[in-house]
Amino acid sequence: MRKAAARRAKILEILDEFNKVNVTDLSNELKVSEVTIRNDLDKLEQSKLLVRAHGGAFKTNNLALAVSEKKSINRDLKKQIGKKAVSLIQENDSIILDSGTTTFEISSNLGNFKEITVISNALDIVNNLAQFDNLKVYMPGGYLQEFSMSLVGPMAERNLKQLFCNKLFLGVDGIRSNIGFFTHHMEEAYLNQIMIEIAEEVIVVADSTKFKKTGLAFIQNFAHIDKVITDDRIEKEDIEMLKKNNVEVIIAD
Repeated sequence: MRKAAARRAKILEILDEFNKVNVTDLSNELKVSEVTIRNDLDKLEQSKLLVRAHGGAFKTNNLALAVSEKKSINRDLKKQIGKKAVSLIQENDSIILDSGTTTFEISSNLGNFKEITVISNALDIVNNLAQFDNLKVYMPGGYLQEFSMSLVGPMAERNLKQLFCNKLFLGVDGIRSNIGFFTHHMEEAYLNQIMIEIAEEVIVVADSTKFKKTGLAFIQNFAHIDKVITDDRIEKEDIEMLKKNNVEVIIAD
């Protein structure tokens, strides 16, 4: 028991220095099996001391991760949510895919439609959509925010205001009870507000770890959101909170 506690303390020490850790590297350095390291990381995540990711973990206070790093966090849950979101899309719909790792998973599952229109400000999403011949893809323009691989700024805002869509799939960094939805970047928050204004239906896609978190920038309150698609790890109190605010909860399984 003492060995496990000492090992986990060492893991946190390494994490504090490098902001992220790798299972294989920890296994070699601490001279224990990768299974043991994964168990350690799971225990530390349960104590909210880190965030598990594919092949390792990140610091919990490292909130504004780059999109390439965020894709490895809760990857399986995001894939489930992405597939569930696609089930809400109908032929000939026009949709917005906001930048984000969960909305990216939606973009990977659009190959079976005959024709839909997709609007996105995310370079990685638009690049991913290029594999499909059945889509009309529009980018609103703007300047590149490399951290999130998204286009923002006055050009993006002006062009989005000229559009309309049936469904907006919105990725967020935090959801706080009775307050609303957050992101880490102010320019993205303003662009998200415009997306909400031009959408007939607003659907937030967020795994259960986003609840009770915030970000630097406030996007909108619950009155502007129609649905939230999340995973089955969501706490009952969060489901009740969403329903109390007239937001439909859809569980991806």
